[in-house]
Amino acid sequence: MSTGDTRLEIGHVLFTDIVGYSKLLVKQQSELLRELNEVVSGTDEFRQAESAGKLIRLPTGDGMALVFRTNPEAPAQCAVEIAQMLKRHPAISLRMGIHSGPVNEVVDVNQRANIAGAGINMAQRVMDCGDAGHILLSKHVAEDLEQDDRWRPLLHDLGTCEVKHGVSVGVTNLYSDEVGNPQLPKKFQALKKHRSHVHWAEAAIALLVLAAVVGAFIFALRKPTRSSLSIAEKSIAVLPFENLSEEKANAFFADGVQDEILTNLARIADLKVISRTSVMQYKTGLQRNLREIGQQLGVAHLLEGSVQRAAG
Repeated sequence: MSTGDTRLEIGHVLFTDIVGYSKLLVKQQSELLRELNEVVSGTDEFRQAESAGKLIRLPTGDGMALVFRTNPEAPAQCAVEIAQMLKRHPAISLRMGIHSGPVNEVVDVNQRANIAGAGINMAQRVMDCGDAGHILLSKHVAEDLEQDDRWRPLLHDLGTCEVKHGVSVGVTNLYSDEVGNPQLPKKFQALKKHRSHVHWAEAAIALLVLAAVVGAFIFALRKPTRSSLSIAEKSIAVLPFENLSEEKANAFFADGVQDEILTNLARIADLKVISRTSVMQYKTGLQRNLREIGQQLGVAHLLEGSVQRAAG
């Protein structure tokens, strides 16, 4: 597909990065880049693509990007070969990202052919999700490779990772007993921990609501007094809860607990439940006479309480 002078095609991209590169001395940086160039250019996949004129190399400062114009498995095969050869170069801590996507030829400031486009950008973002030793693939590439029995045992889905500009990408970890890093990347560890906290918070709220509903049932089943015989026995009003949280902005949390209890009680067919609108006039902070409130609302039972939110 072409638009003016821009020609788009699908490139199969391998993006590499030396972890901790910026912390090294200039001499060390130069030496590691020299070693990395020798390793990469010594792989069979690199040589075959280059000899066929189907490869473009892009220096990235702390690594390089290889754009293959051969087939989708070329960057994965090259990454595996690089990982195997790096066993003889322990000083190089390399992470790699792979993606197939649209790229276009551009001319750089030195009037040399270069490559830009979403295919390059996404490969870098996939790589950024990993740590030293990881070979990470985008979901798109993993789906292509899993059709081959040779690759399927090496593919391990990690789920989604949020990258630059809030974009979420599906990531797969490629590893075996010989190559790759089987450890869960730090970004996914942090995501897993965050999701765990969210689940605990949801469980805590659910338990709080359940306890309040159980308390409401116990209160509702109490035998009515003589003065309430003219009022339906199965009737209840849930008064606004008092917010005991240090931050008064959490008042909405107390209202939410009240709403949740009202919603659950309203599902009981033979129980009369007074609406939230009718009880809002009895906000906390005002002196309450529960007997008078019960008579005004026409209910045999009242539920009042407080809610406190602290430390998550």
